[in-house]
Amino acid sequence: MIDLYYWPTPNGWKLTILFEELGLPYNVIPVDINKGEQFEPDFLAIAPNNRMPAVVDPEGADGKPLSLFESGAIMLHYAEKHGRFIPADERGRAEVLQWLFFQMGNVGPMLGQCHHFRNYAPEQLPYAVERYTNEASRLYRVVNKRLADRDWIAGDYSIADMAIFPWMRLWYNQGQELEDYPHLGAWLERNKERPAVRRGLDVMADQIRKKPEFTEEERSIMFGAKQFAAR
Repeated sequence: MIDLYYWPTPNGWKLTILFEELGLPYNVIPVDINKGEQFEPDFLAIAPNNRMPAVVDPEGADGKPLSLFESGAIMLHYAEKHGRFIPADERGRAEVLQWLFFQMGNVGPMLGQCHHFRNYAPEQLPYAVERYTNEASRLYRVVNKRLADRDWIAGDYSIADMAIFPWMRLWYNQGQELEDYPHLGAWLERNKERPAVRRGLDVMADQIRKKPEFTEEERSIMFGAKQFAAR
């Protein structure tokens, strides 16, 4: 059984959705990022960048268990291993990969910064809020345009959809309005209608904070001195 080191965040949901779609058994090992468990030596041995999710695949490679960090790399590993949610042909595979990397290099980092400066920053910095909200809007427009003539991001439903959906489902925290992106909004609904997606989002849903309120210790762990000194 796969060991999944997890906390209910967009990057964590990417893997619970994928595993549910693949029908793979997995053992959830909570990594409470508010308490700093991502800095524990046992976790760092698997995820040296102290970010979750991470996995240990017991089947692994060469007959030995394989540990993996970086959600995009993990998604690609399992999609290719099981021959699902990524096309076998060169053109189709390239199409899915470029949108997966679009999520890893743009959607995740930029929407994460937008979310932070709009909701978590101890003081509102207008320049930062405007910069990242505008970049979020640009990325939403890219995806909305992509979906104008198709149901899914890259051909059939794929890891590209699974990667982008968990971030853009939080549009309300990123200064966006869905009426501005009708094709993207319809795509969000198509994702939410999938039973495996609903199951993936339910994993440890009781741990999701309704309001971005942190103790001084938690804020230091998540955003301040302890985060940068702990690794």
